[in-house]
Amino acid sequence: MLSEKSLREPFPLFEQWMKEAIEGMVNEPTAMMLSTVSKEQKPSSRVVLLKLFTREGFHFFTNYNSRKGKEIEANSHVALLFFWPELEREVRIEGVASYSSPEISDQYFSERPYESQISAIVSRQSQPVESRELLEQLWENQQLASKGERLERPARWGGYFVQPSRIEFWQGRPNRLHDRILFMKKDNEWIVTRLAP
Repeated sequence: MLSEKSLREPFPLFEQWMKEAIEGMVNEPTAMMLSTVSKEQKPSSRVVLLKLFTREGFHFFTNYNSRKGKEIEANSHVALLFFWPELEREVRIEGVASYSSPEISDQYFSERPYESQISAIVSRQSQPVESRELLEQLWENQQLASKGERLERPARWGGYFVQPSRIEFWQGRPNRLHDRILFMKKDNEWIVTRLAP
């Protein structure tokens, strides 16, 4: 059972839950819903993968010119959601997104499979494309042009870092008397509160 009295900050608990999700063979444990808001104040959501997290925040990687990239540029406040139904657990995160450092983006890009690097280079994510055949032709042309050489990360592709100001942990319980523990950042300190289910 979650106890707000024994918790001082959210990251050790998140690390424990992520470890248990991975070890528990949860389907896609690092998948998280990313919600953004456009400059017209219209929300949109999609699933991205958590690739790195520290006690400072959470990193994911994408094309900066994608819809989500443009929406983050217009409004850097975002929300993340992890849902692990097999464990009856959910983590809701709200915070501000900014670019990951070039060093972090370069490092992650270099660790991606070569084929995925090519895809990042040729894809104009979220832009209209004439056909699937054209996409595959662009990919094959880039593969031939690269000839297995080391690929450079495109300037339009890289990481975002979400620095959280609010993290809520939800644990399902019998009779729908669930545990909800909220961490709120105030004056550089975390305030812990139990919420009614």
